[in-house]
Amino acid sequence: MRKLYDLYFVSSNSHKYKEAKSILDSFGIKLGFFKSNLEEIQSNSLKEIAEKKAKDAFSKCKKPIIIEDDGLFIDSLKGFPGPYSSYVFKTIGNKGILKLVPSKRKAKFVSIITYCDKKILESFDAKLDGTISKSQKGKGWGYDPIFIPKNSRKTFAEIDHKNELSHRFKALKKFSSWYLHKLESNGR
Repeated sequence: MRKLYDLYFVSSNSHKYKEAKSILDSFGIKLGFFKSNLEEIQSNSLKEIAEKKAKDAFSKCKKPIIIEDDGLFIDSLKGFPGPYSSYVFKTIGNKGILKLVPSKRKAKFVSIITYCDKKILESFDAKLDGTISKSQKGKGWGYDPIFIPKNSRKTFAEIDHKNELSHRFKALKKFSSWYLHKLESNGR
């Protein structure tokens, strides 16, 4: 009998889970959701934050898991908010970011997917270049209404096919390739 899920996405953010599930479904990976608030250390390194969260997630779930950590890095603000994106969003939101950004609006989103089981801790990162819009556009969550991916005129919140080009998609694609190879190597 096949397992219900291949692994679990651990997060308190159901939006991230829904995106990850949709993306991993396309690769044939069944993803469950384990809702939990995870320990989030303060660090300038997304990878360090992600790996600590993954270890915490595995200790709570006791099954193979992935977590996702990401950051919005704005060039003219010297990479701010970067690894502090979640906190900055909760405190000043998109309106606050728009007030801070000067005329140079170049930015990038970085995503790190970290897998953890009893023996393995592995991270996969990806970035997506873009710009910060001059106003909020579209109905989306997080920074989606203000981030315009490169070669687009629309924000993530206005794009129907976000899951086919996002930083999260790119990181999950790398993870999927590794994970499916791992399963194949183990005869599954």
